[in-house]
Amino acid sequence: MFIDVAKIYIKAGDGGHGAVSFRREKYVPTGGPDGGDAGKGGDVIFVVDSNMSTLLDFKYKKKHIAENGQNGGSQNMYGKDGQDLIIKVPAGTLVKDAETDKVIADLTHPGQRVVVAKGGKGGKGNARFATPTRQVPDFAQPGIPGEERWVTLELKLIADVGLIGFPNVGKSTILSMVTGAKPKIANYHFTTLTPNLGVVENKGGRSFVLADIPGLIEGAHEGVGLGIDFLRHVERTRLLIHVIDVSGIEGRNPIDDFEMINNELVKYSKKLADKPQIVAANKLDIPGAEENFLLLKEYLDKKGIKVFRISAATNQGLRELMLYAGGILDTIPVEEEEYEMFIPEERKFEYEIYREDSGVYVVSGSFVDRLLLKVDIYNSESLKYFHKVLTNKGIIDELKKHGIKDGDIVRMNDFEFEFVE
Repeated sequence: MFIDVAKIYIKAGDGGHGAVSFRREKYVPTGGPDGGDAGKGGDVIFVVDSNMSTLLDFKYKKKHIAENGQNGGSQNMYGKDGQDLIIKVPAGTLVKDAETDKVIADLTHPGQRVVVAKGGKGGKGNARFATPTRQVPDFAQPGIPGEERWVTLELKLIADVGLIGFPNVGKSTILSMVTGAKPKIANYHFTTLTPNLGVVENKGGRSFVLADIPGLIEGAHEGVGLGIDFLRHVERTRLLIHVIDVSGIEGRNPIDDFEMINNELVKYSKKLADKPQIVAANKLDIPGAEENFLLLKEYLDKKGIKVFRISAATNQGLRELMLYAGGILDTIPVEEEEYEMFIPEERKFEYEIYREDSGVYVVSGSFVDRLLLKVDIYNSESLKYFHKVLTNKGIIDELKKHGIKDGDIVRMNDFEFEFVE
């Protein structure tokens, strides 16, 4: 089975929580703070594995979660960082943010690595909060959650030359004759449901990777048949060999076939349609094919398109075709594909303030969520730290601008307190 599109959920590890701890010494009921910092959460890293050729593994496993960082410990012990999660993918995999459809990474060569979700930072232990005036802090900092998102993986074959054409025109046979690939071959339509790759080793010429891509039919740009899947794989090739059946045994017109295939390419992508193209007129070993070939050649000569006489079944003309294709590749520059890249939002702890009809002032947002995690509302030292943070971050001043007065109620999530200036 060949799977070339998969949607998976990834989550980096959460940062561990800082520790609240105090030294235990003889005759000293509560020594100084010695709570250690926590470890960072593991990243989710995608790595290209040259031994993989499909996205089949992701059909059965949809959730991928990295290890959380360990909490800090007593005696200033640091928590261990969470282990990174390595996800292996084949070369040619596009990683997209599923929500925006923007590209996070284009993984093209073996060993390439990219961090797709970053682990959260670990929280600081209470030893970090000790000051000359706050010598016994009994609160610590929580860890930051790791990034999480749904991503879409798209596999596009990385081949120098792509064989295109209608189903059953002989593309698979050509691939089997000129490379070591062994695709399934039979005399019925849509035999090739998945792309096949092979290496053409031209003696005395340039070797290259050749892709036999699923047959195209009219309406492919709208998803008819194998259309969109077919076109996705053609996008990365640098040269197209358009295989046309000139035997006429199925009552087809070679010129019509040529135009129909190219019309589909134009409708899908002008860039794709503008790729260099040569034509392989196949099945010339069948009686009656010669007349169709001459008509096709006359038509293509006017367009300046090179056409080769071949018979994939008898190996006629294939060496000349492959040598010519290898030579053409040296004249075609390798283009870097341009995508609309995904830029993750900078993780900021923000807040907003508004006044309800009841007169309660509400402060909400990610800043509030994080602050309340590290505040013990039943602890006076922790509440002093809480008030200091509100002052330093400008929240007290913002509340005043909103008209707050002594005695008014402020709500932060489920925590309410009376404002006193």
